[in-house]
Amino acid sequence: MTVEFKHQPTVTLAEVADAAGVGESTVSRVLRNYGSFSEKTRDRVMAAVDRLGYVPNRIAGTLASTGSRLVAFVIPSLSNIVFPDVLRGASAILEESGYQAVFSVTDYDSQREEALAAAMLAWRPAAVMLAGYEHTDGTLKILRASGCRIVELLDLDGAALDLAVGFSNLAAGRASAEFLLRRGYRRIGYVGHDLNRDTRAGKRFSGFCGTLGAGDAPLADREILAGASSVENGRLGLERLLDRTPDLDAVYFSNDDMALGGYFHCLARGISIPSQLAIFGYNGLDIGRAMPQPLSTIRTPRVATGKVAAQLVVTNAPPQVVDLGFELIEGATA
Repeated sequence: MTVEFKHQPTVTLAEVADAAGVGESTVSRVLRNYGSFSEKTRDRVMAAVDRLGYVPNRIAGTLASTGSRLVAFVIPSLSNIVFPDVLRGASAILEESGYQAVFSVTDYDSQREEALAAAMLAWRPAAVMLAGYEHTDGTLKILRASGCRIVELLDLDGAALDLAVGFSNLAAGRASAEFLLRRGYRRIGYVGHDLNRDTRAGKRFSGFCGTLGAGDAPLADREILAGASSVENGRLGLERLLDRTPDLDAVYFSNDDMALGGYFHCLARGISIPSQLAIFGYNGLDIGRAMPQPLSTIRTPRVATGKVAAQLVVTNAPPQVVDLGFELIEGATA
């Protein structure tokens, strides 16, 4: 026999007020910790909240007030540790200041970013945080008309709408190429993922290739795989690249996930690193440092990016661009 589940009626603000013997506006002030009320009144309200199991409707409170406590994140991915790290950094600051982070995932789809940004803005957040500067015309239009703070993260190669926190991806690509050239590598290849969808990876690739060309060692070959970056795609990409161009002496990967896959391919094929093939990544992930040969890479300030971005929002800072830079990790694979 199937038993139909019946939802219990939602406890209302009015019921809490009645149980505490105060007005609804007093309950609202206590729950928002805003305005005047005595400690005794607070204790009565919180006792009623606990007894009734009341959960405040934060969205309704946001729409009814002039100061939203929501901060919306529209991010490309959760499978890439970069964006969870940014969220982790931001959440610590936001929670301390009474803000609530909410997020949605675009899968690197610019049209999906536009739809999700519109959905988030319908809740009237205090701020919207997005990755990079590249957005559709529709996204730019609704962001400019939103009246909330806009924070663009992890890229400084372009013009910011309001606040921007991160570093130059072009400069990161250039620094990677300069490092490999200094080490004497001249037959250099590239393994990466979809550069049209991940515009920040595209900028790094552009900076990397430009620097190689200026150093009289133009990129020898490339293997760019469709879809998102992954360890498996890195392994497959390097296999294809070396099958086609076996005399490479170094390979630059779009990120550490891909580089780790390349490392596994070399282990499986008995390719000595770095004497036969040098490997260079991007992001500075913990797993790269834990490899038998620590990965040569660029370490990015992901958690710090989230913290600084959140601090700018909660302090209502004036429009500005904050360059946190990056760190080149020499490692042992190049």
